[in-house]
Amino acid sequence: MANAKQSKLDDIVQQILKDDPTPELRQGATQLVFGDGNPDSETVFIGEAPGKNEDLQGKPFVGAAGKFLNEMLEMIGLKREDIYITNIVKYRPPNNRDPSPEEKKAFLPYLQSQLEVIQPKVVITLGRHSMNCFLPDLQISQVHGQPKRVRLSLKENSRDTYQVVILPLFHPAAALYNGAMRQTLIDDFALIPNIIEKIKST
Repeated sequence: MANAKQSKLDDIVQQILKDDPTPELRQGATQLVFGDGNPDSETVFIGEAPGKNEDLQGKPFVGAAGKFLNEMLEMIGLKREDIYITNIVKYRPPNNRDPSPEEKKAFLPYLQSQLEVIQPKVVITLGRHSMNCFLPDLQISQVHGQPKRVRLSLKENSRDTYQVVILPLFHPAAALYNGAMRQTLIDDFALIPNIIEKIKST
């Protein structure tokens, strides 16, 4: 099963390379950073955009924020191989600036395709940019750690939808410089196993 899903994900990579949705970002980046992990996972983590280390290694969350993410996964008994992790925007923005609304919009169809292939039960958004793709009207400071059940449309203008739980969390990078936020993120992370269990039992 994973192999079939992986080959579909590889097709999306080829599609991005062919479509070239953000030529300027591509020119400033070393490579496309698509996603990493287990395509059969029930849990997908979505960040914002690759940073310097990600751009060099071609994998999401491999810098300091990624190390912290790995530590938190360990705390709840998960490994990187158990989950799937990606970003909305697949090329590093210059000087690690925030991705622009146009850049996020350009990559959203590919993110939707990724989710359509993986069909996760829980989507964990890391940071406000990621959350706003799915829950555009909410403030992360008010809703972090609160699971929201939503219907995602699989294709633009399509009636095909599937139900998923979105769990908005702060971005691990924000917690690196802020002790209070670090604890908040650890506490929110501790909710993940219960949320997954609840979904499985419904």
